[in-house]
Formats: sequence, structure tokens, C-alpha cells
Amino acid sequence: MPESVDTARMKRNVWLLFCCQALMGASMIGQVAMGALIGHSLADDKSLATLPMALQMLATMCASIPAGMVFGRFGRRAGFMMGAVGAMVGSLVFALGVWKGDFLIYCLGAIPGGLGFGISQHYRFAAAEVATPAYRPRAIALVMAGGIASAVIGPELVKHSKDMLAPFLFLGTYLLLALLPPICMAILAVVDLPPAPARQKVATPVIDIMRRPAFMTAALSGMVAYGTMNLVMTSTPLEMMLCGFGIGASATVIQAHAVAMFAPGFVTGRLIGRYGVRRVIVAGAILTAGCALVAVTGRSFAHFTAALVLLGIGWNFMFVGATQLLATAHAPEERVRAQAANDVLVFGTVACTAFASGAVHDRAGWEVLNLGLLPALAIALGVLAWQAWRGRVARQAMG
Repeated sequence: MPESVDTARMKRNVWLLFCCQALMGASMIGQVAMGALIGHSLADDKSLATLPMALQMLATMCASIPAGMVFGRFGRRAGFMMGAVGAMVGSLVFALGVWKGDFLIYCLGAIPGGLGFGISQHYRFAAAEVATPAYRPRAIALVMAGGIASAVIGPELVKHSKDMLAPFLFLGTYLLLALLPPICMAILAVVDLPPAPARQKVATPVIDIMRRPAFMTAALSGMVAYGTMNLVMTSTPLEMMLCGFGIGASATVIQAHAVAMFAPGFVTGRLIGRYGVRRVIVAGAILTAGCALVAVTGRSFAHFTAALVLLGIGWNFMFVGATQLLATAHAPEERVRAQAANDVLVFGTVACTAFASGAVHDRAGWEVLNLGLLPALAIALGVLAWQAWRGRVARQAMG
């Protein structure tokens, strides 16, 4: 039976958002492959090697509030255009820092770059808004699966352009990455995006939204998913370098990790529909714990690759599940404010783990870094069980 015009248009919009997510994510995945190595080479204090990534995640967190204001007043298109400009400026300032060999300038590039990446995180929310309720989990997962293309574009640019403008290692890479946001802006011009939401006469206080059990569970699941993933991912290129692996090997591992992060997006929505969002989040936590166990058993290329693949799939299950849970925690008119509050918490956690990653790795070592994932995962599972128990109690009381 042929699809209706509205259904076809909805799916077209989801796939265009998939392309935007792919282009915006490529810069960040490329930065993951390069950032700690460049920071290590430019910083006098090697424990600050991951400071640029930490600043980028801090800017990502801070982007949530202005992004929410722009989305709320002018709509999604204006906000996403602003994010693309930020990503382009960030790549150019990173390039300037590399060209000058200046750690401070390099760190400054993290601010507009982080703002652009933070705004791009709202593509998954835009996917939920353009989709019907039945299609929403698949739309969210499919747009996040745009990271598969990011996983190819980002690391491949690093591997093939790192020496393009020798002797300035990675300078050419950043100049190429600066070309991706304008392409994204061209796609945004033809996507059907929802208008700005109707403004509430009496807005629900953000603290009231954040007190809801569904919000707390969604936010904590997202914080643990992204925080644990970022803690290990950020230091992996450093650990591989110390083990004697070259830039190409670490870029390949980050590429495998990024594919594992986003490839499940083609099935995660179906898994949520079949087994429920909580079971998918639990499966993600178990896979993330598996990453820690594999990582501490050896330092071969196979160990690094297997650990980062498990970490990527675990992140996908937990983060897509958290995004779906968040959609149940607010009314339509509250969506922008709830999403902004959620991302402040999630990317605040990511900023902390990005900075902590370099410090813990430098002072405590690779094993401690990985085993540190386990307590956080236990807390997330505990809160998930608490919300499920509250739901059962409420249903029993009603009937």
C-alpha cells in the first residue's frame, strides 16, 4: 500500500536531519581523534592534554540555554543555522592554534566548536517533533544514526589530510572540517521544521519539570551514558600512543567506536518498541561495563577496538533510551525548556569527564579510568529500577 503524502514528507525530513547530524558530528569525531594528541604536543603540563576537549564539552553544555531561547523564539531552523556557524568558526580557530603552535589559541577554538556541537544535539529532538508518535523512537534513532557517516567522514579526513599542509600536522584537516557546516546549512534550507512553540501564559518552572521521576531518570541515564563513554573515549588515543600505536591506528579505533555508537540507531527504535525502553537502557549499561572489563585485560589493538565497540553500542542503547524517556516527561509546550535543562545536565557531566579523563589517566592510569565506570552505571540502574517501582505502585493504586 503506497505511503500517504504526509508520511513520505515526514520520512524525507527525518533523512535530511540524518544528513545534518552526520555533517555536524564529523567535526566532533575528528576532534576526538586529534584533540588529545594536539593538546599533548602543545601543553607544557601533559595532564592538560584533554583540556581542549573539556572546554568544548563545557561550551556544549552552555549552548543549551541560548539554543533553547533561539529555538523557543525563532524556531529550529534559526537555531541550527547558528550552530553551523559556530562549528565552522571553531574549526578555523583550531586551525589557527595549530598553525601558530599556541595552546591558548587552540583551546579558544573549543568554545565556538562546542557551541555548534551543543546545538547540533537538538537534531534528535527535532526528529521527535517531525515524526508521528508511533514513528518517534525510530526517528530519534535514525537521526542519531547519522553518526555512522560522521564516523567515516571525521576519522578518514584525519588520516588522509593530517600531513596535507606539512609541517603543520592537522592544519589541513581543520580547514577541510570548516567546509562541512556550510553544506549542512544548505540542507537546513529545505527541511520542513516545526515553528517555534506557542508561548505559555504561565510557564511551568524548570525546577518542577526536573523534579518529575521520568525527567530525573532520563537525565541521569543520559548523563551516565555520555559521561562514561566520554571518560574512556577521550583518553584512548593517548593510551594507544603510550603503547606505541600511531595516529592511524588510534583513528581507526575511534572510527570503529563511532560506528558502534551510531550504527545501532537503525534497530534501537525497534528494540525499544519490542522490549521497552528500560530493558534497552539496562542492556546498554551491561555493554558499557563490558567495555571496562575488556579494557583492563590487555592493551593490544584488538583489546582497544573491542572495548571501544562495546562502549559505543552501550552508549547508543542508553542515550537513545534516555531521549525516548525524556519525551514522556514534559508537555508539548514545555519541550524546549525540558530539553535545554536535560542537555545542561548531560553536557555538564561530559565536560567534567573530559577534563577528568586526562587527569585520571595521567595520575591514576588506564585501569582506574575504566573501572571508574562501574559505580556510575550502578547508580543509573538503581534510579531506573526506582522509577519502574514507582510506576507499578501508581498503577496498583489506580486499579
